[in-house]
Amino acid sequence: MMRSAVILVIYSLILVSCKEDIKTPDVQSIVDSSISASGGDVYRNSIVSFKFRGKAYKAVRSNNRYVLNRFFADSLGGFCDELTNDGFSRYINQEYYPLADSLSDKYRQSVNSVHYFAMLPYGLNDRAVNKKYEGTTTIKNQRYERIKVSFNAEGGGDDFDDVFIYWINKETKFVDYLAYEYHTDGGGKRFREAFNPRLVNGIRFVDYNNLKPIDKERPLDSLEIDFKKGELKLLSKIELEEIEVIPLTECSNC
Repeated sequence: MMRSAVILVIYSLILVSCKEDIKTPDVQSIVDSSISASGGDVYRNSIVSFKFRGKAYKAVRSNNRYVLNRFFADSLGGFCDELTNDGFSRYINQEYYPLADSLSDKYRQSVNSVHYFAMLPYGLNDRAVNKKYEGTTTIKNQRYERIKVSFNAEGGGDDFDDVFIYWINKETKFVDYLAYEYHTDGGGKRFREAFNPRLVNGIRFVDYNNLKPIDKERPLDSLEIDFKKGELKLLSKIELEEIEVIPLTECSNC
């Protein structure tokens, strides 16, 4: 009887020890590694420009300050939308053009969205971001860490209630897939598959196959399964053109 009790105690201690050794990976380290592999310090201090769907975009980042621009023209003249740490402004023919709050919010979100997706995974360390580790999975014979992202109401923008999932490749550290649920314009869910990766002066850029579920009521967590089964519908392609990157250390006349 005594021998059985001793064995039971030892077995219990082993179980406790094993549980202590099985630790959830540090989500912050995973994201930091992905940012480092994809652009690192060049993200934080650089001038990035590209074209997307007929409009020109430019981002200047330096020492936690940023200026995000969108340029286009129509019958009224030349437009410049500008988003900075201090807010959003619109200029027409280089003159400030006041907007109603509703329009200002709409254009600000549009400008921010394009720059955000173009520079992923850089934005995953914004102060309003909450990151949660959701385990590992396999897609197309590659192993991935799943990271779920939500946002604080303060500092998270008007769409702070959006939710994202990122699949970070365990070997390369790159974000190869992402999914998100949004609530503006009637809401919906999207799954994006990265393709055409290229390195431009220190920053990795990708294009995306932009897919949606056939049933819009499908839970966000189910989109990975639907993708593996080929049950997502291709909605559009997200393609960046004429990308240029100038690290600020190389910029003498900016």
